[in-house]
Amino acid sequence: MKAKEMRGKDNDALLKELQELQRAHFSLRMQHATQQLANTSQLRRTKRDIARVRTVLSQKAAVK
Repeated sequence: MKAKEMRGKDNDALLKELQELQRAHFSLRMQHATQQLANTSQLRRTKRDIARVRTVLSQKAAVK
């Protein structure tokens, strides 16, 4: 998801998205640790998505 799309959402939706991404990232890390993860680029993608959501949340908090 792009940052532009995230800025259009409210804080509750962003927090929900953050929780889902963190769960997905945890699952991917466990798959990687047990050598069941075929596509390791998913780890990097989810990590960056988490950072994007956190950035948008902090930007919205700074505006208030």
